[in-house]
Amino acid sequence: MMRWLLWLVAGLVLGGIVHLVMVLYLPRAATHDAYARLAPDTPVNTMVALPAPAPKNAKLPFTDPAFATAVCRYDLAKGPMKLTAPVSQAYTSVSFYTHNGAAHYAITDRAAGRRVIELDLMTQQQKNQLPEEEDVTAADRLIVESPTTTGLIVVRALAPEPSQMPMAQRALAGAKCQPL
Repeated sequence: MMRWLLWLVAGLVLGGIVHLVMVLYLPRAATHDAYARLAPDTPVNTMVALPAPAPKNAKLPFTDPAFATAVCRYDLAKGPMKLTAPVSQAYTSVSFYTHNGAAHYAITDRAAGRRVIELDLMTQQQKNQLPEEEDVTAADRLIVESPTTTGLIVVRALAPEPSQMPMAQRALAGAKCQPL
């Protein structure tokens, strides 16, 4: 009886280890992730509005149909980027993801406290090369450090009612991501 119990415990521990390794490894091994699905339709360093999600054509997983969505596939290899996103009347959010889909920064219109969300995106090395400006404070210039050179910026604007979707789409039409 003790021998069977030992084999059972060893099997459960081994199964748990295999499960944990696979759960941590699969996101890095996936070849048809959001970045790859967006590549044919979105040029690099350009903000593109996505069509309304449908069960068969959603480019991003778990997209809420109450939000208008725009994405920018960024590449910081040639230099930092500047993001400008006008705020919609209801709610606007900006999220930053690495190439593998790990979120590394997010901001909402309420946190920005302005009518336009403006920030600079750069790597740690690019930030270290910035000249020290005494007259520019951290509140004047929001800098987001990207852990990777490529990734996604996702801008979402809420349409509280279906009739307000054009308003949310107009807000996103003014969003830009461009090299500094």
